[in-house]
Amino acid sequence: MIFVMKQNVEKSKVDAFRKIFEDKGFKTLYSFGTDYQVVGLVGNTSILDVDQITETNVIVEYGKRITEPFKMVNRKFQPENTYVKVGPTTFGEGLFQVIAGPCSVENENQIMEIARAVKLSGATLLRGGAFKPRSSPYAFQGLHAEGIQLLLQAKKETGLPIVSELTSLSQFDLFEDVDVIQVGARNMQNFDMLRELGLCKKAILLKRGLASTIEEFLMSAEYIMTGGNSNIILCERGIRTIETMTRNTLDISAVPLLKKLSHLPVIIDPSHAGGMRSLVAPLTKAAIAIGADGILIETHNNPAEALSDGAQSLDLSDFSELMVEIERRVAFENKKLDKS
Repeated sequence: MIFVMKQNVEKSKVDAFRKIFEDKGFKTLYSFGTDYQVVGLVGNTSILDVDQITETNVIVEYGKRITEPFKMVNRKFQPENTYVKVGPTTFGEGLFQVIAGPCSVENENQIMEIARAVKLSGATLLRGGAFKPRSSPYAFQGLHAEGIQLLLQAKKETGLPIVSELTSLSQFDLFEDVDVIQVGARNMQNFDMLRELGLCKKAILLKRGLASTIEEFLMSAEYIMTGGNSNIILCERGIRTIETMTRNTLDISAVPLLKKLSHLPVIIDPSHAGGMRSLVAPLTKAAIAIGADGILIETHNNPAEALSDGAQSLDLSDFSELMVEIERRVAFENKKLDKS
């Protein structure tokens, strides 16, 4: 249940309104923008009369019930778009970010060459896996702490904010200087991890689970946001379907649907969706056309020798060519490839 306050109501009066319900055992949520203040109630709101509360509180413009289980990430609770600041870049409506880099950090020469190249081509953030959750226990699992240090070295030289995946809370201290913590598809419903990430202020890139519904996806974001961290970037990366010719099936409709339901920025990972480098460019173009706020692309200086996901990684030349097309299409959609 939410209550929208009348314009120019003093914050002290809103706080007093919240206390009325907190004293009755409800949890209250507060959202504000340039011209609105919203109070949300969490609990057994079926015992409350929305109309009666609206009529007896002069500061309330109107109230309504939120039937969806996700509350804080809901656009009904916060009508204005959320903008997530990451170093010199910002994720949100009207802007477009390109996150590029290898699936796995393999060695110093590899990550430094890739970082310099994607920076030159126009990427705005650098991705790289230091900890890799692999289906096979025999596959390359990443360089772990050394991989994080190499990413930080690349960040120092290029100025690109870095994105890397956290696979266990035991690794959290190593991510102190990582700009964006990625929660992978396998951990989307690791609720203990989500709760802990809600207590930090870092940007969280939350990937949709392999077979998760939109509602489940948003409920995972809700776990983070109820902890106090609203710096969440949603990432559609394809879901598992009956189709076997692609690695996953990109749910392109998820982008406008998520934007309708939530105020959080949404990006697309075309690499994991298709699983083939030939599909990365067309899926990227679709992401721009459908209104995504950015893309996450796997790139490698030698895909044929990559220790993970080489088949879906663009080489540096192909990435450079794609960036030219990305900038053109982003401008056509009246968005900005933003670094400020």
